[in-house]
Amino acid sequence: MSRSAPRSVEQYLEQLKAALVGEDPALQQDALYDAEEYLRAEIGQHPGKSEADVLELISSTYGAPDEVAEAYRTTEATVRAALATPPRRPSRNGLGKFFSVYSDWRAYASLFFMFLSLVTGIIYFTVAVTGLAISAGTMILIIGFPFFLLFLGLVRALSMAEGRMVEGLTGVRMPRRPAHASTTAPWYERIIGILRERHTWTALFYMVLKLPIGIIYFTIASAGLAIGVGLTVGPFLWALHLAGLIHISGDADVNGLHPVAIPFVIVIGVLVLTLLLHLAKGIGRMHGQLAKALLVRPVS
Repeated sequence: MSRSAPRSVEQYLEQLKAALVGEDPALQQDALYDAEEYLRAEIGQHPGKSEADVLELISSTYGAPDEVAEAYRTTEATVRAALATPPRRPSRNGLGKFFSVYSDWRAYASLFFMFLSLVTGIIYFTVAVTGLAISAGTMILIIGFPFFLLFLGLVRALSMAEGRMVEGLTGVRMPRRPAHASTTAPWYERIIGILRERHTWTALFYMVLKLPIGIIYFTIASAGLAIGVGLTVGPFLWALHLAGLIHISGDADVNGLHPVAIPFVIVIGVLVLTLLLHLAKGIGRMHGQLAKALLVRPVS
């Protein structure tokens, strides 16, 4: 069914929303932001014409909502294909598939993300708790509410930066543009819109939640890496020690390791490292979906 030509930016965005139904929420957010920015800029360059006339004028260059939606789908598919990991030769057995994780750079990126989450978690938690405490303490003063709005703006900016990091390290699609908002509404309506928007509060919740999650991620990653590397490299060092090539202090602590057990310990260490990389990939995908649910503005 053909739609009537939009007569205002709001109508254009509503039709674009309808045309993007079912697409990734991050893609929808990017498309709506780009469309509003472009349309507002074009309208500002034609002050002598009505909004409807300008929309009709630029429809041939920017495209109708359905055409723009299709262009974004095509671009998204092209970008996804370009950024996709080169296909690896499929393994014929389960053992090959299990150890193929060592050739998957996304596993190492996700493992790095687990370590980094502790740092970002501390930063986000500090910002969130400090901002809330100062806002609550100064709310009775004239600067209290403006500071609170500034704090919410900082939270939204940090959520945007976090989304870019999540996409870069875990591969889960996140917004590359901020959540679009009407720039023509009165300032008080925009403030009310920010306060009523679910995305504002879920982003703040994510800031607080990132610290305990970061502690868990860091503990898993550091413990797994320490155990895996220790079991894999330690026996080699002990074998060199037995051969007299190197000296290890504290011999009494390691005399129980029989030379026959060295290969088995190394195998266990390799298995621990392999399982850690698989776990890191799974955690990366899981966290990406959590970030998408809390940091991406839902398009209603």
